Amino acid sequence: MAKGPKNSSGRGQRDLKVKVKTARGRSLSSTRWLQRQLNDPYVKRARDEGYRGRAAFKILEIDDKYRFLVPGARVVDLGCAPGGWCQVAVKRVNALGDKPGKRQGTILGIDLQEIEPIAGCELHQLDFMADGADEQVKAWLGGKADVVMSDMAAASSGHKQTDHLRIIALCEAAAELAFDVLEEGGTFVAKVLAGGAEGSLQQILKQRFAKVANFKPPASRSDSSEKFVVATGFKG
Repeated sequence: MAKGPKNSSGRGQRDLKVKVKTARGRSLSSTRWLQRQLNDPYVKRARDEGYRGRAAFKILEIDDKYRFLVPGARVVDLGCAPGGWCQVAVKRVNALGDKPGKRQGTILGIDLQEIEPIAGCELHQLDFMADGADEQVKAWLGGKADVVMSDMAAASSGHKQTDHLRIIALCEAAAELAFDVLEEGGTFVAKVLAGGAEGSLQQILKQRFAKVANFKPPASRSDSSEKFVVATGFKG
């Protein structure tokens, strides 16, 4: 039996990890995933702070570094389900208008699937790669965006290189939409997987933005190859 702390300094306290037994019908990989979820501090924080998933902390940490979610910003979140990034953006751009003296921003969330409503967000089902999607986005916004962001990932095939190519293709498609809907000086943020093919994407972005950086936020799991490309200063 684990003992609690002996005194206020916490000496004698042990970190308790939840162990999951392999159940009938559950694979070893599923058991490992469940155990990792139960022991993930970001999962607990998301639950405690009312976010729809641990991914919310990724955009929090990215924005803490690059500061693009500012009051008054017009933000497009591609592949926004379940909505954690939108929840963060609502607070930071003042989409609810509850920060006196601050400009009120706009959040437009887009996904292939229906998303549960989020206060302060306008949510739509749309394939952003469909013809005319860029014009539809601008119509919903009533103009151009200051930020286009994406935490999308293609469904895993189980083959690392294939998954890498798929997510790079998604990111390139998101960048193409961003070129059409971003205001001059705008920001593009998207998830990529390290693996080699992202080099061509970086070159494209460097031609269209003043600065392109790569960042792996602390909330990204250490065993994950994901990182985020942050392109700022859209040249129009």
